[in-house]
Amino acid sequence: MLDRTIRRVKDAWLHPLVLLFGNTSPYVVSLTAFLIGLIAAWLAWTQCYEWAIPLWLLNRLLDGVDGALARQQGRQSDFGGYVDILLDFAVYAAVPLGVAFSLDNPNNMLAVGVLLATYYVNSASWMYLSALLEKRQNGVFATQEQTSVTMPEAIIGGTETVVAYVLFLALPTHFAGLALLFSLLIAVGVAQRLLWARRHLQ
Repeated sequence: MLDRTIRRVKDAWLHPLVLLFGNTSPYVVSLTAFLIGLIAAWLAWTQCYEWAIPLWLLNRLLDGVDGALARQQGRQSDFGGYVDILLDFAVYAAVPLGVAFSLDNPNNMLAVGVLLATYYVNSASWMYLSALLEKRQNGVFATQEQTSVTMPEAIIGGTETVVAYVLFLALPTHFAGLALLFSLLIAVGVAQRLLWARRHLQ
């Protein structure tokens, strides 16, 4: 919901940080972010939540840096965008799994299963819609987004996910309830896109 607003000013915020990376390959930054995200998930699994939170936030920060760095270096590519989203989704799955498995609570298993299932449907809801918009030439060339493909908005986006995961890690004993609530909001977003598509893809 807040992603497009933040994306408009993100590069300006990140510019001083991006300069520190010099000629570092954006792929190196993406892979570093991925490894940090996996470490955050492992720390959550070992109940080191106080360390997992800053590493999760560092993962998200570096995820913004790699794209800004690619744009600054003139090294943007479709393959880079493809790798970036794959690594992001791996971390998005790993962190809640780490929290769920950190405590012996059967409700966590149910909640993380529901969460990952809604991710599965949500991914189809925006990725296929994105492909259709690109096919109709209503994608990034029309919207001027700084992403590889247009990402149709809904109530839950990347910004809200960052906040939700911080809550998962900060309040692990409440993970089941938080994850189910987050799943419900994701489902609302799927419905939003479906209604939008019904109006615009005739």
